[in-house]
Formats: sequence, structure tokens, C-alpha cells
Amino acid sequence: MGLPALEFSDCCLDSPQFRERLKSHEAELEKTNKFIKELIKDGKSLIAALKNLSSAKRKFADSLNDFKFRCIGDAETDDEICIAKSLQEFAAVLRNLEDERMRMIENASEVLITPLEKFRKEQIGAAKEAKKKYDKETEKYCGVLEKHLNLSSKKKESQLQEADSQVDLVRQHFYEVSLEYVFKVQEVQERKMFEFVEPLLAFLQGLFTFYHHGYELAKDFSDFKTELTISIQNTRNRFEGTRSEVESLMKKMKENPHEHKNISPYTMEGYLYVQEKRHFGTSWVKHYCTYQSDSKRITMVPFDQKSGGKGGEDEAIILKSCTRRKTDSIEKRFCFDVEAVDRPGVITMQALSEEDRRLWMEAMDGREPVYNSNKDNQSEGTAQLDNMGFSIVKKCIHAVETRGINEQGLYRIVGVNSRVQKLLSILMDPKTAETEDDICAEWEIKTITSALKTYLRMLPGPLMMYQFQRSFIKAAKLENQESRLSEIHSLVHRLPEKNRHMLHLLMNHLANVAKNHKQNLMTVANLGVVFGPTLMRPQEETVAAIMDIKFQNIVVEILIENHEKVFNIVPDTQQSNSQLLLSRKRSTDSKPPSCSERPLTLFHTVQTNEKQENRNSIINSSLESVISSNINSFLRSNSTPQSNMNSSDPDLEVFKPNRPNSLAPTAPSEAYEDAPTSNQPSVESGDIDNPQNPSPTSPLSPSWPMFSAPSSPMPTSSTSSDSSPISSPLRKARALYACKAEHDSELSFTAGTIFDNVHPSQEPGWLEGTLNGKTGLIPENYVEFL
Repeated sequence: MGLPALEFSDCCLDSPQFRERLKSHEAELEKTNKFIKELIKDGKSLIAALKNLSSAKRKFADSLNDFKFRCIGDAETDDEICIAKSLQEFAAVLRNLEDERMRMIENASEVLITPLEKFRKEQIGAAKEAKKKYDKETEKYCGVLEKHLNLSSKKKESQLQEADSQVDLVRQHFYEVSLEYVFKVQEVQERKMFEFVEPLLAFLQGLFTFYHHGYELAKDFSDFKTELTISIQNTRNRFEGTRSEVESLMKKMKENPHEHKNISPYTMEGYLYVQEKRHFGTSWVKHYCTYQSDSKRITMVPFDQKSGGKGGEDEAIILKSCTRRKTDSIEKRFCFDVEAVDRPGVITMQALSEEDRRLWMEAMDGREPVYNSNKDNQSEGTAQLDNMGFSIVKKCIHAVETRGINEQGLYRIVGVNSRVQKLLSILMDPKTAETEDDICAEWEIKTITSALKTYLRMLPGPLMMYQFQRSFIKAAKLENQESRLSEIHSLVHRLPEKNRHMLHLLMNHLANVAKNHKQNLMTVANLGVVFGPTLMRPQEETVAAIMDIKFQNIVVEILIENHEKVFNIVPDTQQSNSQLLLSRKRSTDSKPPSCSERPLTLFHTVQTNEKQENRNSIINSSLESVISSNINSFLRSNSTPQSNMNSSDPDLEVFKPNRPNSLAPTAPSEAYEDAPTSNQPSVESGDIDNPQNPSPTSPLSPSWPMFSAPSSPMPTSSTSSDSSPISSPLRKARALYACKAEHDSELSFTAGTIFDNVHPSQEPGWLEGTLNGKTGLIPENYVEFL
């Protein structure tokens, strides 16, 4: 029940009931006073806690903002950039939220604490002061009344009247004080209904404003959250694919580490113990040594693997001679002596094993090291980009699009290997291929998709070709989306016609698969993860190459999303061939061509026999005139702009066999082989009797050491016409400058080096020659012909 009302008329009577009612009001005021006091204390504790929370969150946000992701590789994908940026975005959101919290905390003191303290002091405090006054007047009135009633009636009438008037005055004053007190008590009871609750409401409103601000922040953050979620999923998918590749490479390295050594710019490198003479005797200090056969430079870096720190300054010497140390001449094993041109005395070194010493000895004697040639992981089947190959791919695509376009995990879920191999054997059987137009319904979709991917991996080389691998990766690393698309567009049209047509066929199909991603769950990103390593494979299997798989996936994503533009529109040629020649000449005059800016070149070793040697002898007399006439006609046509890089003079068309997978060195008289371009059809085994093909004895026969016209204009040589490499295919040449090889297909040399058997290479701006028995590529503007 509520409090009873205090009637002003009861103040005059001052009855016991009135006093009881008044006491109940006083007790309620005391209770309210204590509650407000505790509430103020709790409110201050809450504000202090909110300040500590805000400070902790700001510190957390600062930690997020200060951390920077560093990814493996020289570039980041858009997904990795988004993830790296996420920490700064999180920090910005938290800071924004804490700014609003601080505004709420600052307002909390004004809207909650101050009004409550004011109400407690001014209203409840005034009621307490009125009570004190009321109690004092009550005591005074009761004392005067008792004294007045004890007066003797024998007193004079004037004294009695004076006493009566005095009592009336005290009674009247008591009555007024009683009325004021009752009024104040009831006023406070009524005021607390709004002056006490209103600050609480204002505080809650501040809380609601804070939470609404958080809600608005969440809405604004929603787009980035969605983008980040997709980036995280894409990165996780790429990680799963990359991890298996890295783990596979690690296992191969464990099983046979010598066959998977990285191609190094040094002839030999590794740890050696070098004997150093001290005042107390000799000691063996561990060094990491590198040796370059061209400059005969040995660099020794003292390094302790246990501590991970260098033990002194680097030292470089020029090799004069190297002699194996006999076992009986020194107590240590695997030793050899080195003499330097620029340092007196003999340096004794200890290798890690007998095999290690043999390799160091061979390298320092000028013999080339054994590099690990590229080995394609995939089986070397009979898969080719011929009519049968296109038929197999079209059959697989037709089966997928008609029967399984909506199957979940399409192309990600693999089929049973034995079933896949059986299906491939049926599809690749010429008899079956002629009789059956479609794949039977008995084959599961996952078996068909796995067969399609396996067939693409069985090709002699990746569909997007080894020599364009680095160019595609560089294009995917460009920051601007339009630049990526433009560069990839241009690269696609540099592919041979068959490769481009097959890629077009695949991209159209994958675009159809991506359109049904709501059913099959295969988005463009997921398809990129599946087909990136299938369509683009690096020549050399390294961790760095595996880290670039994510960029291979991006290339495939771009091709799927823009397949209509990429394949149906020929990229614009903004420069004529003559302008290209001029710009290339200026570039080569000012800066030597970088070995890392061109694709690796594949060489093929042809088996030597008596018949082959006879043909090689015939070509020496006829090749010069044939090549000269073809190249001269090609150079005369350079002044005419070409709209398509694959178009060329019909006189320049030669027939070449398909490029094999091996990277074995080639002899000077051996054929240079490359994948066929759009105007250079490959010679199939069944086309030998075709009258349109050259006869085996013709100079244009594939068995002859011919080179085809390049698909892009060849830079003009800086030498005179008399010393042009084109007019004399096999000649000696002298190096004008030093050059350091960046790939095993190139030669490293110093100024003044003499090359044998120098002849044109199919790489624009490069020649092919022999140095110390090794054949490789030489920058054209680095040499002059003798």
C-alpha cells in the first residue's frame, strides 16, 4: 500500500494517528536518502569501470593497428591485402566506438551523478532541516503548555491573560511550523517521482545512444565484413592447396635432396671449414663459401649455424689453382688446397664429404656443375592438342554441362583413380573415339571431371605454357585491376592458336559452372583454386614457385570473369612493328636485357646417328641462304603495323615438332624446338605422308636444324650487316660486356670472352652459342662477331 496522506487540518490536532502517518513518511524519506547515496556510489564505480574498459579497448585497438602482416613472396593478392588491412579496420571501428563511449561517460556525471546529489542535498536535506525545526517547536510548545497549565488560579487576572496570550502565540507558531514541515515532506515525496527517475532515464538514453552508434558502425562495417569473409575463405582454400604442394615438395626433398637443388647463380656454394693459422696453432673455422667459374671469384663468409650469426667479415679471393689434398698429408679428411691470385700462400679447406669435395674440385677446375633439370610431375602420356584432344575435352564438358552442372563440389571432388584412368584410356583410344560421340551415362560426373583435369596435366607442357608462366604471374601481381586484365588479355593472344582455342573452350565452360555456384558451390574463386595449378605449372619446383600458386589462381579467375572480352576481342596494337623495334633498340642501348624478364627456353637433345650427322653437314651449305632470305623478307615487312601478333609472312612459316618436356642441353647443330604458334602447325606422326608437308630431304624439314621466325619482331643488331648473326648462322663472337646468368639456359661470362657456334635464337634479342662445351643463350647486344 502507498503512504497515507498528511492533512493540514491534522497539524492543529497533532493526534497520535497523525504522528504515525508522519513517521511513515519520514521513514520513506530516510530509505530514499540511503538508496540515492548507494546509487551515486555505484554510479561512480560504473563510470570508473567504463573508463577502464575504454582504456583497455583503446590499448587493444592500438595493438591491432600497430601490427602489420607480412606475406610470403614479393606481392600480395587482393585477398591478402584485404586481410592485412582488416586489423587497421578493426582498430578504427573500436576507436570510433570508444570515442562514443567516452562521450557517454563524460555526460554520465552530468546527467546522473550531479542531479542525484542535488536532489539528495537540496530536497531530502531540506526535509531533514524542517524535521529538526518541527521537533524543536514541538518540544517548546509542549513545555510552555505544561508550564501554563501549572499556573495557579490565584494569580492575578492580568498575569493569567498574559500567560494565555503567550501560549496562543507559541501554539500558533507550532502550528505554522507543523504545516510547513508537512508541506515539505509531501513535496519531497512527490518530487522524487520525477527528479530522481529523470536522471536515470537520461543515463539510459546515453547508453542507448552509445549502443545505437555501435549498431550504425556495424551496418557501415557490414560491406567490409562480407568482403573480408570471402577473402578469408579464399585464402584458406589457397592455403589448403598450397600446403599439400609444399608438403609434397618437402617429402621429395627428404627422399632425394640432390635432385631438387635450387638453380643458383653460383657455380658452387655451401659450407666449408677453412684452416686458419693462429699464434697458438691452427684452427678450423666454418665458412659459407660461393664460387663463380666465370670470374673465378671465391667468397667466404664466416658463419655459425648454431648461433645464427656471422663470425667476422666477408672475404673474397680470385682463384688461381685448386689441388686435392692427399689423405696421408693431413690428419683431416675431404681436404683440398686453394691458391689465390690476390693472396699469398695456400688456403686449406675441408669439405663436408667426399662427394662434396668432388663437386668443389670439379667446379674450381672450370667444369660445369650438375644442375637438376626440370622434371614435369605429370605423366608423359600421349595427350596432345590435336583433334582427339579437343574431342576428349568437348565430350567431358558436354557430359558435365548436360548431366552434372549442379553437382556440389564440381571439379573439387575427385574420382577414383582407377576409374579415371580407365575412362581416359577409352577416350584416348582412336577406335572408341570414332564410334562413340558422347560419354556413357554410367560414368560418374566426378570421374569425368577428374579425367578432364588429368588429361590437361598429361599434355607435354601446361596449357598456358612455361615461357609465359612468369609473365602471367607478373600480370596478376599488378595493383590495378584494369592493368591486370589488359596484360593477361595481351598474353593470352600470344599463346599458340591451339592453346588459346583450348583455353577459350575451358573458360567458357568454367564460366557456365560459376553461373550455377548457388547449386554446385563452385564460385569463380573456387574454380581458380582447382584449375590454377592445372593450367599453369612452373618449370622449377620450389617453395617460391608454390607460393605463386595463389597468383596462378587469380589469373584463372580473371580469365573466367572476362572470358568474352579476352578471347573474342583481339587486343589493340598501339605501336607498329617499326616503333616496337625502335623502342626495343633504345631500351637495349640504355640497359642490357634482364635475364629475369623473359621466359625460360626449353632445349631438346636429338639422338645423334650417322644419318643425322649427314643431314647436319648438308645444312651448313644451304642454311645460310635460306635463313637470310627469310629473315630479310621479315625485316622488310617490319615497317607495316600488324594488328595481330600471331600474323606473319607466309614465307616465314616453318614446320616444327612439338616441344618435349626435357631441358637437356642442346648441341650447336641440334634443332631448337618450341610449341607451334597459330601460323606454325605442328607435325603429327600421321602427317608425314601429307604432300603439303616438306619432304625429309627438304631444308624445311623438321629434322633439319631450322629456327622459326619469332612471333614478335626481332630487334635489330647493333653490329654492321657484315657481322650480323643472321647472315652467318654459326660464327665466333666476342663479349663486349660481362653478364651474369639468371637461368640455367643462359651463359655467364666476362668482357672479352670468346663464344663458338654462335647462331640466332628464337628468343627475340638473344643469340645461342657455346662456351667451354656448354650451349646457352647470350644477349645479342652484348657481343660483336669476329
